Amino acid sequence: MSTRQGFCTLKGHEDKVFRIAFSPDGQILASGSKDKTIKLWSVYTGKEIHTLKGHLDDVYSVAFSPDGQVLASGGGGNDKTINLWQLTNQKRLTLTGHSDWFGAINSITFSPDGKTFASGSADKTIKLWQTEDGKEIFTFTGHSDDVCSVAISPNGQTLASGSKDKTVKIWQLNTGKILRTLTGFEEKIYSVAFSPDGKTLAIGSGDKNITLLPCN
Repeated sequence: MSTRQGFCTLKGHEDKVFRIAFSPDGQILASGSKDKTIKLWSVYTGKEIHTLKGHLDDVYSVAFSPDGQVLASGGGGNDKTINLWQLTNQKRLTLTGHSDWFGAINSITFSPDGKTFASGSADKTIKLWQTEDGKEIFTFTGHSDDVCSVAISPNGQTLASGSKDKTVKIWQLNTGKILRTLTGFEEKIYSVAFSPDGKTLAIGSGDKNITLLPCN
């Protein structure tokens, strides 16, 4: 039986915490909440460093850029925006483009070089953006239901997306071309992740299983 000795509980949000992410150096933890805020925490002290406010609805996704200088956050259905926060001064750039009656930004992932990032939405699309100025590069279309999770491969060449349409799609990142569509899943796909060496794709689905697939 665990006594939880040595565990630290971070308290401060006023509602559910939907997503958390460590900074690349492991010193900061970001948390996105139903209370419409993002909080930054010191991993070593457990103390709140800052609260970022700007979303008009639940914060469904948070992700750090590879250099740790930018935090991207995605809002829920009444917000539908992505905020790019410069962590040195908390300046915010708000991006719009995803749309639907419930266009929640469910997942965000940065490319390895940090120059671009992708967002997966309940509007059934994935968008690729420039990190520096927030300019939309193009939109990936092909899923027939909410995109729940997106991940860019470690070599920066491909993107994987998991959807409520019970498929996983592998895309060429620089063109948006669908390379493969993985089918045969019995339930919705809620999460996808590449292994650090890029050789394996992990898929988490509503059937309670995790599938590991080789990346050819």
